[in-house]
Amino acid sequence: MKKNHLYMFMILILLGITLVACGGNDADEAQTNDDQNEEKKTLIMGTSADYPPFESRNPQGEIVGFDIELANYIADELGYELDIRDMSFDGLVGALQAGRIDMVISGMSTSQERRENVDFSIEYHRSGEIFVTKQDAGLASLDDLKGTTVGVQLGSIQQEGAEILQEEYDFEVKTMDDAQGLIQELLSNRIDAVYLDREVALGFIEAQDLAGFDDPSRVTPGMAVAFPKKSELVEQVDEIIQQAIDTGVLAEWEDEWLAE
Repeated sequence: MKKNHLYMFMILILLGITLVACGGNDADEAQTNDDQNEEKKTLIMGTSADYPPFESRNPQGEIVGFDIELANYIADELGYELDIRDMSFDGLVGALQAGRIDMVISGMSTSQERRENVDFSIEYHRSGEIFVTKQDAGLASLDDLKGTTVGVQLGSIQQEGAEILQEEYDFEVKTMDDAQGLIQELLSNRIDAVYLDREVALGFIEAQDLAGFDDPSRVTPGMAVAFPKKSELVEQVDEIIQQAIDTGVLAEWEDEWLAE
């Protein structure tokens, strides 16, 4: 009888050890899954959501546009969650340098001055510029701008381009934080023209019954994604943008958002 009791006691001990081990494995696996969910990487993107059709807020307050399509595509391909931070355009480069955001997609062109402070991806869009005017302004060429006041967005590539053209065509440059504010200045007769990216300009011309003429000088470069210096994301994003170009995905977004 004593032997039987001893055998039963040993069996119970072995069963207990097995159950504890299994329970421990399940707990460890659950903890691992929780940790993976908590540690899923987030890609923080800075933009200035006042630049339709590239980035603006819809009636529901959501940030939408051509650039937002690209941002979501990049995040999906990298396996990241996308966190969009809306801020002033002229503060975007500073936010990159301070490490508050991982990248900028905001209709930002690849000027030489910016290249001194950030790294850029390959270009994903180039559309040129338009001088937006009122219908009765009588402005149809660069020569007509002499003595006028031209509005540009502060910190934009159009500011740099306007300042280059200003030297030859003798007009005054006025800067403001956002494109919509510049259009209001134009409608209020406080400036004579607004120098904008072509796609953005066409949207305002249609919406406000304005006029405009193309800038033939081509002084501005194309748009690209901006990163902090030496970011490891640059090479990966270059490949993703090229993939979007090669597969026609980028062209589909252009048809959706940028078609005249």
